[in-house]
Amino acid sequence: MSSTVSTAPSATTDRDAPRTYQVRTFGCQMNVHDSERISGLLDAAGYLPVPEDAGEGDADVVVFNTCAVRENADNKLYGHLGQLVPAKRKNPRMQIAVGGCLAQKDRDTILAKSPVVDVVFGTHNIGSLPTLLDRARHNQQAELEILESLDVFPSTLPTRRESVHSGWVSISVGCNNTCTFCIVPSLRGKERDRRPGDILAEVRALVADGAVEVTLLGQNVNSYGVEFGERGAFADLLRACGTVEGLERVRFTSPHPAAFTDDVIDAMAETGNVMPQLHMPLQSGSDAVLKAMRRSYRSSRFLGILDKVRDRLPHAAITTDIIVGFPGETEDDFQATLDVVEASRFSAAFTFQYSIRPGTPAATMDRQVPKAVVQERYERLIALQERISGEENRALLGSTAEVMITAAAGSKADATGRISGRARDNRLVHVAVPSGGDRPRPGDMVTVPITAAAPYHLIADPVPADYRLRRTRAGDAWDRAQAESCAVPASMPPAADTNGRPGAVALGMPGLPARA
Repeated sequence: MSSTVSTAPSATTDRDAPRTYQVRTFGCQMNVHDSERISGLLDAAGYLPVPEDAGEGDADVVVFNTCAVRENADNKLYGHLGQLVPAKRKNPRMQIAVGGCLAQKDRDTILAKSPVVDVVFGTHNIGSLPTLLDRARHNQQAELEILESLDVFPSTLPTRRESVHSGWVSISVGCNNTCTFCIVPSLRGKERDRRPGDILAEVRALVADGAVEVTLLGQNVNSYGVEFGERGAFADLLRACGTVEGLERVRFTSPHPAAFTDDVIDAMAETGNVMPQLHMPLQSGSDAVLKAMRRSYRSSRFLGILDKVRDRLPHAAITTDIIVGFPGETEDDFQATLDVVEASRFSAAFTFQYSIRPGTPAATMDRQVPKAVVQERYERLIALQERISGEENRALLGSTAEVMITAAAGSKADATGRISGRARDNRLVHVAVPSGGDRPRPGDMVTVPITAAAPYHLIADPVPADYRLRRTRAGDAWDRAQAESCAVPASMPPAADTNGRPGAVALGMPGLPARA
């Protein structure tokens, strides 16, 4: 299929001003990365993004990039669509597009339930969106295009990155696992791997554009290389990232415990820019439940991986995903999960209350756990993990952390004056700039002592002598981006609350809230 960017009619061909757009994202980091591609496609087609603080209905084109994993994902979508009905009546130019996993799954249902939708596109044909919008506008009718397999690898499409200092790099799409709770493989297809040279070329391009951090993305990153028959390809890729000049931080998400090998641990420990952080999805601590989930590892294997990681990387922060209330889960099964969580000492756990997903094997299993039981267990798990997270964070009091400042700010930033960033182990740190200290830009690094701790964040309130700022190419790139948008780089832009409890997540892809 030829590129839709070059063949699509321009959005500026209308008699009126260029059309504006807004992308709203639900779900995992893969969806966030896809939304960057969607935004890039619309930019290339002549659309203009609305300001970040614009409300729903303020754009001529609103794109919903959906998730099918979350509970009541369809109700959430239709609620947002219903809120746009008055705006669409008021603005005859307005178009609404729905893409992502829910679009791939429900297809015609979306158009049948919501007549305000103009375009439905799937996970395999993101690149067709500009053409579909033009076609719907020309034909004055809704357009539906869902492909069963990938037509163009998403990383070949234009991108509007969310931040100049960090970038997502997709190393594969799809998944070959058959977890009984998961609908993602049927929506994103079998795993497709990119060639290492293409990945490294994208990493270098991001670095040349100012990024100092990249996150390698895949539904199961440590199975990377299976498609072209190279065992150890992921470890080799991590080591290759270590040779990219100017790349300071490398992260990845998410691996699968069954395929996690010692060579990856060695690569993490021996590659200087691979961060001491690991997201390792547990899902359950019960071997019986893991078997029912078709997770091809057991709790002893999982704990053994953590022991090996901590032997090579003693200060690594390890996070996880856990599903509570999977069909057939007994109190003993849940206690086994609590026991593994206690032993694992996770810095954070993204927890998910099981709910039925039509189309998955688990949806028809007997012994579905009552909602009240699931809720009670969920609250016990949250309480346990909050205690552990608090203890692990308090153990860092008095230590020194290198923090990369981000554009996001905590909910109390206005009151405290603190700015926010991420330590090398990806812990969230709120930093006070001492009197007389230079204020960092997003992407700059500050080295500060940890002075206070809570379960979900650390605080650094340094005295001037303990505050060290290192300006980076990423900060320079942020300045340039602000200048290009006619903004004044004198203060941090507002952002969503970063202090709240982690959201419900499964499948090894940490979740993110809806964003404009």
